[in-house]
Amino acid sequence: MLKMFSTQLSGLFNRIQEHEDFAIEDGARLLAQAAVGDGKIYIYAKEEMKAVAFEAAESREPVKNAAIWPDGQSLDTVSDVDRFLIVARDSADKDAIAFAHGLKERETPFVAISTVNDEGKGLDGLADVHINLRLTKGLLPDETGNRFGFPSSMAALFVYYGIKFTLDEILSEYE
Repeated sequence: MLKMFSTQLSGLFNRIQEHEDFAIEDGARLLAQAAVGDGKIYIYAKEEMKAVAFEAAESREPVKNAAIWPDGQSLDTVSDVDRFLIVARDSADKDAIAFAHGLKERETPFVAISTVNDEGKGLDGLADVHINLRLTKGLLPDETGNRFGFPSSMAALFVYYGIKFTLDEILSEYE
């Protein structure tokens, strides 16, 4: 079972890399605007997607100027040079969409990472840059034809590292 999961996960990572390469680079460039200046890169995430927020802000190799956006904090504290990374399981996440609308009202640029459900009608239609996780169903079949093994946080972490590596390259040019 683990071998099959590993094969499917590798295929998912390859699809993300193949189809989202330019979006990952564009996302890193947008976030670099905050990291190069005096801004913060805030990460908004819920549930298992908080793994990305913790990796970005509190890991051994954090992103420069990254911070986890506290639940319930007012957007009034956001400055013009701050940028956001919104991470959600899917593009129809109501809380993430509401948060994105708040950022749009303030004209705060943001990158979103999620699986697209209904193209253009969720986070993917709101974000300045959207990266599609391409994880619409579990990776493994069971005996009854259903699917399980839905590694959304692993896929989001893969995308995060693509952004981080590109962002680090961009920032090294400014040092």
